[in-house]
Amino acid sequence: MLTPGQAHDLTCAEPLLGEANPEALIGDKAYDADPLLDTLAQREITPVIPPKANRKTPRTCDFVLYCERNLVERFFNKIKHYRAIATRYDKLARNFLAAVQLVAAIILLN
Repeated sequence: MLTPGQAHDLTCAEPLLGEANPEALIGDKAYDADPLLDTLAQREITPVIPPKANRKTPRTCDFVLYCERNLVERFFNKIKHYRAIATRYDKLARNFLAAVQLVAAIILLN
């Protein structure tokens, strides 16, 4: 799902879950919103999201599992080393997706 740059990532979190049935959802503090957490609870998905500092009722978080998010962040960092991806030269979503897939394959082969 490709969203405009000004759109918050939380707006597309629930649609991205769609038919997927993960055991846990790992996200940063931006995903600490009650509507998303309620949806995860209904679907019996464990939220691995650190609570925001301004949350009135603090939640627990499995920080051992949260550390796995580091792998995804490092992968995005590697992808952004390719200028066409970082600056999004391609205007069409399908071309951008193809470029991301090509770069991912190059990273995998290295």
